Amino acid sequence: MAERVEQEEIFSQVLRAGRRTYFFDVRATKADDYYLTVTESKKFTHDDGTFHYQKHKIYLYKEDFTDFHEMLKKATDYIIAEKGNEVISERHQKDFKKEEPKTDDDVKSAESFTDVSFDDI
Repeated sequence: MAERVEQEEIFSQVLRAGRRTYFFDVRATKADDYYLTVTESKKFTHDDGTFHYQKHKIYLYKEDFTDFHEMLKKATDYIIAEKGNEVISERHQKDFKKEEPKTDDDVKSAESFTDVSFDDI
């Protein structure tokens, strides 16, 4: 029995997000209809410096696009409404430094900056 060959991508988008990469690939069925695969690839590094990728893939067919899109929008809208846009998990990283919003004093000090030329020194 012949091995099933992975379908060639017809259209592909890549989203790099830190240690994760998301692949959105349009492929064709045997009947030459299109479907979408979404793959999350996450890099893991071992203590010895070697690494491996863990991948998760979903297949999304046209008949599910409308409901999937609607549910995804509802879920993401809910998260933003409840928790806002700040990525809270970043606070737990050892090198996290929260940026303070700029104040009027910051703007004034920038405006009062004196331009010094090396010829003046």
